[in-house]
Amino acid sequence: MPVASIRLSVRACGQPTHPSRETWQHGGVTAATHSTLFPQVPDSADAVLEGLDPEQREVATALRGPVCVLAGAGTGKTRAITHRIAYGVRAGILQPSSVLAVTFTNRAAGEMRGRLRQLGASGVQARTFHSAALRQLQYFWPKAIGGSLPRLVDRKIQLVADAAAACRIRLDRGELRDATAEIEWSKVTQTVPADYALAAAKAGREAPRDPAEIAQLYSAYEDLKRGRGVIDFEDVLLLTVAVLQDRHDVAEQVRAQYQHFVVDEYQDVSPLQQRLLELWLGDRDDLCVVGDASQTIYSFTGATPDHLLDFRTGHPGATVVKLVRDYRSTPQVVHLANGLLAQARGRAADHRLELVSQRPAGPEPVYAEYADEPAEAEGAARRIRELIDSGVPAAEIAILFRTNSQSESYEQALADAAVPYQLRGAERFFDRPEVRKANSALRAAARFGGNDSLLDDVVDLPSQVRAVLSGEGWTTEPPAGSGAVRERWESLAALVGLAQDFAAARAGATLSDLVVELDERAGAQHAPTVQGVTLASLHSAKGLEWDVVFLVGVAEGMMPIAYAKTDEQIEEERRLLYVGVTRARERLHLSWALARSPGGRASRRASRFLKGLRPGSGTAAGRAAAGGSGGVERGFAGAAAVTAVPRRTQRTPARCRVCGRTLTDAGEMKLMRCEGCPSDMDEGVYERLREWRAVQAGRSGQPAFCVFTDKTLMAIAESVPEDERELARIPGVGARKLNRYGADVLAICAGQEGVGLDDDG
Repeated sequence: MPVASIRLSVRACGQPTHPSRETWQHGGVTAATHSTLFPQVPDSADAVLEGLDPEQREVATALRGPVCVLAGAGTGKTRAITHRIAYGVRAGILQPSSVLAVTFTNRAAGEMRGRLRQLGASGVQARTFHSAALRQLQYFWPKAIGGSLPRLVDRKIQLVADAAAACRIRLDRGELRDATAEIEWSKVTQTVPADYALAAAKAGREAPRDPAEIAQLYSAYEDLKRGRGVIDFEDVLLLTVAVLQDRHDVAEQVRAQYQHFVVDEYQDVSPLQQRLLELWLGDRDDLCVVGDASQTIYSFTGATPDHLLDFRTGHPGATVVKLVRDYRSTPQVVHLANGLLAQARGRAADHRLELVSQRPAGPEPVYAEYADEPAEAEGAARRIRELIDSGVPAAEIAILFRTNSQSESYEQALADAAVPYQLRGAERFFDRPEVRKANSALRAAARFGGNDSLLDDVVDLPSQVRAVLSGEGWTTEPPAGSGAVRERWESLAALVGLAQDFAAARAGATLSDLVVELDERAGAQHAPTVQGVTLASLHSAKGLEWDVVFLVGVAEGMMPIAYAKTDEQIEEERRLLYVGVTRARERLHLSWALARSPGGRASRRASRFLKGLRPGSGTAAGRAAAGGSGGVERGFAGAAAVTAVPRRTQRTPARCRVCGRTLTDAGEMKLMRCEGCPSDMDEGVYERLREWRAVQAGRSGQPAFCVFTDKTLMAIAESVPEDERELARIPGVGARKLNRYGADVLAICAGQEGVGLDDDG
């Protein structure tokens, strides 16, 4: 059916033809990946569309035919596609049971289910490729093959070790892990053992052993699985593909069930997953894919952005929507992210999106160089301690590193600084033993609470939860140190916090209501926030975000990693750093160490990716963004019509206002002059600003530079602004600081005495 006719039927449900700008810009639209904890379910289909920006609304209302959403980091892709599904369901255009939304992690699928539930679109299947395939395989196996589905092996690496022993191939722990990864790659790229050596060479893979040995090991592994009657994770996809290819009756039954598909993170699909998707679709084209080639960071597992980049070729009639409005990060973070990609090369770089921040200005990224890795870890922990003491929640801070082996020194440094932390990649929240026990205790209390003496003197819901969980080990103060005891306490504390938020959002909620909420969250894997600094690898941080991000170990040999040799591997490392940068909402710290250990040779240097981006690192040639503007390209009526986001004017180089030299140092750019050029600063204004800043810092309990840096004070004293507009032009004076400190600063510049210095504030 033509897209145009569908759009007419959509508008008949009440959609405004042109949404009011005020409904989404800077107000109606919350941060794209943020939502209130317990929002009200929209009361109508049209209400589902409220708060979407123009491009997100295009995604939500393009409900027929192939749709490709190119979505930059922080642009609200999950918001757009969940509202798309919810709008279709609520408007009666899509049947919930006919929609299958697939993504790549249980966490992402759980988040999608949670959002759909909040939008009033329960009943939609949101799963990973593997869980959707496993569900179908379990259902159809008795009919298609006969008997019971073989057992899914839980420890693949042990089977690989047994296969190696059978082949008399000795592998150390690292080689065993790498050989397992090679087998996984072979299977998702549909490479059989006999073809491994040729396929690996063609893909430029560096096998951990001689390719012939890996092929032999792979063959023995498959024989061992068959002999033991087990299947592995990749077999789930392979067997589902085989059943759908060989049994047309089964394929037709699946296609009768699902008529509408949504694929998130489409840049990460492997050839095997793409084949499964094609079999699900058959000859239909009701498919919406969402992705960003610049966030392709799993090619080592067989993922490829080619399917995303070639989507328009395979679907000439597709509607293409580009999301570039970044609601997550400040302009300073976005500027660095865009700068990273401007230096990129390759096919993914040719299709990169240039983000446009929708947030007020924030602090510039901080770059720090340390003598050695322990000093780097201690420096990060010390700064994090200061941030927490100044009021930043620990859960809104993350330390991201290239390899998991870097974690230990940061765990130790945080523990020494008495900073709580959690390791990303541990078992799922609702699967933790202490959480399962706590849920059982809360369920029992809800059922038999009238006979529980713990609940005799408590009335409100949060107090009831605290009373019940105190019997499970929760205390008002966290235990000292780190380790398992601290992790158990953090889990229980997260449940206490959830109960408080639930009670605040739903007046009169009972313990039974909370138990129902916890059950629904467990089913959706929609976990509450654990109050601790997150430690995570860059790969596991994909899809997450924090107010403050510390990117550590940004040095040659680690970023890019030493074994990245080819141009393609180097570019993937650049994209990995881009993903790390775009996890930050407000503050970004990048650091590196010159030596590995104290007293070691200072042979390291900052990553090549930072050249031309950090102060004092020279310049790097960039390229104009390719397809950077947002908008919609329709695949009908011949030529594509484009509705673009107004582009920002091109930045002109900052030049010294005294000598005219181009400025690259952040401090000089803030002053708009070279350090060595004469200053016309008003010394009296500068000293009064410093006195005032000291008082403000003392009152807020934070370092003086958090109020304004010395360079910002110098810039103010040199320009002596007369009104808010002039003050706002000075780098370092963002909207938040303008609102908080603007009146005082302008009064000082106007010569008023004693401004902000009295004890009463």
